[in-house]
Amino acid sequence: MSLVTTVTYALPHQLLSSLARRLAYSHNPAIKQRLIDLVVARFGVDLSEAAQPDPTAYPTFNAFFTRALRPGARVPDPDPRALLMPADGRISQCGPIESGRIFQAKGRHFTASALLGSDADAAPFEHGAFATVYLSPRDYHRVHMPWTGTLRETVHVPGRLFSVGVDAVARVQGLFARNERLVCHFDTNFGPMACVMVGAMLVSGVETVWSGVEIPAYATRITRKDYRGRGIVLERFGEMARFNYGSTVIVLLPPGVATLAPNLGAQTPVRLGQALARLR
Repeated sequence: MSLVTTVTYALPHQLLSSLARRLAYSHNPAIKQRLIDLVVARFGVDLSEAAQPDPTAYPTFNAFFTRALRPGARVPDPDPRALLMPADGRISQCGPIESGRIFQAKGRHFTASALLGSDADAAPFEHGAFATVYLSPRDYHRVHMPWTGTLRETVHVPGRLFSVGVDAVARVQGLFARNERLVCHFDTNFGPMACVMVGAMLVSGVETVWSGVEIPAYATRITRKDYRGRGIVLERFGEMARFNYGSTVIVLLPPGVATLAPNLGAQTPVRLGQALARLR
């Protein structure tokens, strides 16, 4: 285990997240520009794809980090049967959900019920499929819909804020089911679909297009919000949510409805809108 991963076990995750949030939302020109310039240089951010390519035009670091793409920078797969990749990044893992378990890394799994917050929520995805997409600090940080769906419920599950980098994923048992996360349940024309926004070290929040900031500060219990009957429909490829720093989104599909794209595997680079799976 790397020194960084070892140290994160002892770090005060919530305190660090709170401090990071203050910096991310600071309008101090020197602070925000230093942070933006540091990330652009360190991670090779391609601002030519951004709706606003001028790094000095963003009022805060968070505004830069959650920047929009210019029109046409990403397009959906033209196959009408294709479920779409929800974000830019890399595949951490993908595959079948076997005996209620989701593969994390060699020798490590976590259960769908632990990830989603209950056995009942996990039941529709037994023997289904999952895809875990890691967003690095250089990536576009808005998450879009793989398929058209009607929002049924969100579940905020409080937890830690471990790093979700490659070393932490390989070393921290049940990482994605231990970190703070927002589970978004949708009803689609093929059945249920879950999109899980997983927080990470220095992530100060998740925002959704229907409710704004969704993760309450320092929550100690699971919080459910029922959206049934509200008619909140999000279209395929439409924006769903955004992260305030690099993290992970996990898509869960029910059994028998779709086949994951054959070119996907661990550490495969992916782009928003490419085929994640195809309906059978």
